Amino acid sequence: MAFSSQRILSSGVSKSDYVVARGPDGAAGVDDGDYRYHVFNATKASSAGFVVTDAGDVSGSNTVEYLVIAGGGSGGGFRSGGGGAGGYRTATGHSVSAQNYAIEVGSAATGAGAAVSNGTSGSPSSFDSITSAGGGYGGGYANPTGTSGANGGSGGGGGAGESGDGVGGSASPSGQGNNGGTGGTGGNTGGGGGGSSAVGGDETSNTSGGAGGAGTSNLIGTTSNGVSGVYAGGGGGTGVANDSGGAGGSGGGTGGSRVTGRDGDLVTLNATANTGSGSGGGENSGSGNGGSGVVIIRYKFQN
Repeated sequence: MAFSSQRILSSGVSKSDYVVARGPDGAAGVDDGDYRYHVFNATKASSAGFVVTDAGDVSGSNTVEYLVIAGGGSGGGFRSGGGGAGGYRTATGHSVSAQNYAIEVGSAATGAGAAVSNGTSGSPSSFDSITSAGGGYGGGYANPTGTSGANGGSGGGGGAGESGDGVGGSASPSGQGNNGGTGGTGGNTGGGGGGSSAVGGDETSNTSGGAGGAGTSNLIGTTSNGVSGVYAGGGGGTGVANDSGGAGGSGGGTGGSRVTGRDGDLVTLNATANTGSGSGGGENSGSGNGGSGVVIIRYKFQN
């Protein structure tokens, strides 16, 4: 039978053996066995963030586990690379003290318009000393050489060029994601944005956009508690004619658009909210928004 325990200190103050805390706007959290989750889908000031009233004790548990994912980047607006996923950081054994912690959840990158342009990068997410970098934008078309994708948590894919490839952005800082893929020479196809567990794909033979890099199964959430199983996939690059744009990476990334005679194309969808995923590269209709980030904190509250 599960139980929580408290001790009475010599000062007469009651002290818990486990972390006692509240989540967004004072929410009690979601229990799963002996563990409790708090899911932050939006930025919260310290008094409405992760509020620790008792830091627990080594005899029970005095640390938390976190998943901090930044906002994903958006693909470029025309014959472009996909947006990179937001930075993905997770760890156990993070010490907390009895205080209020502000939570920052990175906003989604705004999609690019239909004109020749780069996408936009996502915004960072943070908890305590942990910060994840926003996903890099997908590079747009340029002549002669396609525009490079931006660096970020995961790098954005490179855009198309008439005689030179737009290179993918780098994962920066390292360790939060992967690089974006290379765009195509020939003016049509883009590279895929990097994902948290795989690099973005390079375009293929100037017909197919590169696939977005795959996301990562989270280590602390469960689908039974309404927490997505996979996060931070990259957006796919723009493709050509009847060849589909690059597929979006697992975890919420969306596929790239495709060129259809310059007078119509598939609409690029927004990446899934609160997954930190990137959106696909666009064509005449532009690109969708990246996915906003998320912060999840989990800790043992009883035995």
